[in-house]
Amino acid sequence: MLSFKLTEPQKVGVQEQLLSKAIEFAIRNESKMDRDIGAALEEGHFEEPWPIGKTIGPVKRRKAGSGVILRKGQMIKTWGDIEFVDMTFSISKSYLSLCMGIAVHDGIIPDIHAPIRNIVKDGGFDTEQNRNITWAHMLQLTSEWEGTLWEKPDWIDHYRDVIGNSVHSDQRGSKRKLQLPGAYWEYNDVRVNRLSLALMLAFGQPLPEVLKDRIMDPIGASETWEWHGYDNSWLEINGKRMQSVSGGAHWGGGLWISSLDHARVGQLMLNKGWWNGREIIPEKWVDECLTPCPLSPIYGYLWWLNDAKNGMFPGAPSSAFYAMGVGTQIIYIDPENELVIVARWIEKDKMPDFVTMVLASIEN
Repeated sequence: MLSFKLTEPQKVGVQEQLLSKAIEFAIRNESKMDRDIGAALEEGHFEEPWPIGKTIGPVKRRKAGSGVILRKGQMIKTWGDIEFVDMTFSISKSYLSLCMGIAVHDGIIPDIHAPIRNIVKDGGFDTEQNRNITWAHMLQLTSEWEGTLWEKPDWIDHYRDVIGNSVHSDQRGSKRKLQLPGAYWEYNDVRVNRLSLALMLAFGQPLPEVLKDRIMDPIGASETWEWHGYDNSWLEINGKRMQSVSGGAHWGGGLWISSLDHARVGQLMLNKGWWNGREIIPEKWVDECLTPCPLSPIYGYLWWLNDAKNGMFPGAPSSAFYAMGVGTQIIYIDPENELVIVARWIEKDKMPDFVTMVLASIEN
């Protein structure tokens, strides 16, 4: 299993000199995003009008880039402060997907293709537009959920372009005509937050508790990570005050975690949910997470897929997949090469080159 003592790259078939050049490239191309994350958001990183784009959750300063590279379950290279707890933005979404896998395993959500309103009775799925939305729609970003959550309307992310191929990016944040659930793919943080709330209501407990008890503790993660929501995302459920956490740090909050803990989760996914002979996340669920969405073959259940035509890493295997957040930050998982790369705060257009350089260092 995963060893957190550094192993010489050559012992697992990696050419150290080439790998070191890749790390130097990553350090040299640190993200231009302001290290003062609060300032970056207030200055309009997400290009939203004020006050609707106002930050409503906690933020913290970031450090310089950091990362961890694993091959064949061995840690072969690190850089930066890999134990620093950093904001991770939309990588939070992929952790939300892991919590969903626990809900499916436990029978809390027996059918992800059934309408959410069958289980969640808070009124958020009662309208004509929302009543047929399923858990799968939410996971694949095809729900077309309509409404306002935590003072953020769904249309704030209409026409949002995260993969650089939208012909409507100039209309970002303007209302469009909604389609039926399952008929349109859109990267929309309000809807992901609505999924997070629905999942918390289904569990009847805070999602950070689920993540800690069922996933992070069993794989030996640290106690340092935190998962935040917003100032106004607190509810009382069954007499207990709970915060609905966010699926990113779009308006603050989200998962704050070290690169080292990310690496553990990356290895868990590479192992198809298994850790030291124990199935932590159902292997079947991992496979389902990596099944392409019919409307967007580069996306599964809140995980990005390296589709051969449109994937972010053209030189990498099509079986590779990754979690990605603003900055750019990734947990890249490559089953074909038995490889996990955690890389944080690299300019987005340089990230594919960095991964290509790491792959080039693999000899056998």
